[in-house]
Amino acid sequence: MIVKQKQKRIYLSSPHMSGREQTYIREAFETNWIAPLGPNVNAFEEDIAAYAGVNGAAAVSSGTAAIHLALELLEIGRGDRVFCSSLTFMASANPILYQGAEPVFIDSEPDTWNMSPLALKRAFKEAAKANKLPKAVIVVNLYGQSAKIDEISAICNEYEVPFIEDAAESLGSEYKGRKSGSFGKFGIYSFNGNKIITTSGGGMLISDDIAALEKARFLATQARDPAPHYQHSTVGFNYRMSNILAGVGRAQLEVLDSRVEARRAVFDRYAEALGGIPGINFMPELELTRSNRWLTTFTIDQGVTGVSPMSLINSLAEENIEARPVWKPLHLQPVFEGVEYYPHMPGKCVASALFKNGVCLPSGSNMTLDEQEQVIENVKKSFAVPFKYKEA
Repeated sequence: MIVKQKQKRIYLSSPHMSGREQTYIREAFETNWIAPLGPNVNAFEEDIAAYAGVNGAAAVSSGTAAIHLALELLEIGRGDRVFCSSLTFMASANPILYQGAEPVFIDSEPDTWNMSPLALKRAFKEAAKANKLPKAVIVVNLYGQSAKIDEISAICNEYEVPFIEDAAESLGSEYKGRKSGSFGKFGIYSFNGNKIITTSGGGMLISDDIAALEKARFLATQARDPAPHYQHSTVGFNYRMSNILAGVGRAQLEVLDSRVEARRAVFDRYAEALGGIPGINFMPELELTRSNRWLTTFTIDQGVTGVSPMSLINSLAEENIEARPVWKPLHLQPVFEGVEYYPHMPGKCVASALFKNGVCLPSGSNMTLDEQEQVIENVKKSFAVPFKYKEA
């Protein structure tokens, strides 16, 4: 009996090292800066702030920690409300619950798949009428694509409510010539292992408010008072980034722009090869923005193709290719059952439709051309489209 050899796994988004990480790690070991804080942390913060075009940054243990600190700095607590994008990962909203506050979820819109200004405006109008305005808005830039920042910012400014820009997936993206993450009162980056650059685990809080960032660092190091003994006058957190991991981040940041180019090239190959299949529609790129294309995503019109997202995902899995559905909207998550939700338009829920019809393809910057061709071949096979292998 001939046993078919299983091909090497093609991951959705695997870490991609530059080769320079060991240089900064070795410096940390040679100088014995092993514990959290140190020269790598300081330099990484300075480099990220310079890259994003903001006044400062605070390196922390995760993007979730950065969101939590942002909410703490905005003094959000029990009984407060926070408007949040619905189509996102749980980490965007969990810190709202940490603070004992109440999330209100806002639908997406078709042009960016991100927060709908129409839904946000309606939510604000109703909240103002009921005298229940939120204390903050969390806007997520999904899969590398910036939300409609101008429209969202104008609405928040009208009601004098700050917004937090969750750019965990959009580091390296641009909106009208400015870096993603630099628009809100606070911006958030994530360096999780699957992100466009990684520190294994880690995040960054960025802002033009230097005093707020100093307070964030204080809170992130257990809120220890300046005293010769261990004294604490407020509750703090263990959120600071390791000096070793910050060294990894410094090396990764040096190659960020090339990683963006590589991911955009992956998207272009997929779009060229698969964009002509009736019923497939790739995630759009808003005019005057530049997505890092962290993940290549598209929707499937099952009425046209006769193929469901899960059947495609399962058929790819049989070939050892990792693909996933689009994020399940938070307003559909069991943990948020009964939470208030504002659709894009009455009777039209964009986020739910994207979840029902969306697929994320392997998109790593370290994918070989052969691996991309394998993905294309197997997607076409699922849609019964003839495939011709391209020579590199």
